[in-house]
Amino acid sequence: MAVSVSAVVLLTILVFLLIRKGGLKVGHAIVSILLGFYLASSSIAPTISEATTSVARMISGIKF
Repeated sequence: MAVSVSAVVLLTILVFLLIRKGGLKVGHAIVSILLGFYLASSSIAPTISEATTSVARMISGIKF
């Protein structure tokens, strides 16, 4: 759950910055959000969740 909340916060900040500084239009952001909702209810959602969790574990395992 913590990974999901962190990912949502990070992606929200990223979208906000892209709208403000990167030229992303609000309409594009809305379409992306709707795509996310449809993906979450699709049969591919568990695969996306597993991939995201694997990437988060890989990143957290990096030693500096």
